[in-house]
Amino acid sequence: MKKIEHLGIAVKDLKQSNELYKKLLGKAHYKIEEVVSENVKTSFFKVGANKIELLEATSPDSPIAKFIAKRGEGIHHV
Repeated sequence: MKKIEHLGIAVKDLKQSNELYKKLLGKAHYKIEEVVSENVKTSFFKVGANKIELLEATSPDSPIAKFIAKRGEGIHHV
């Protein structure tokens, strides 16, 4: 394997997580998107050739909300 396209990380609060990852990575996110069909708001950070995608639920019955309720914040997908 040469490259991971992105890591998806489920978070409770996108605004707060953006600030944390900005401090950790030394740069701000470059894009925010809302995917209405998935009930999720995302934020992307570029890390070398890879990306980190933060995912915040926009509905309590979204897959991200269910993931966080069951497992807590953390890596959702690679």
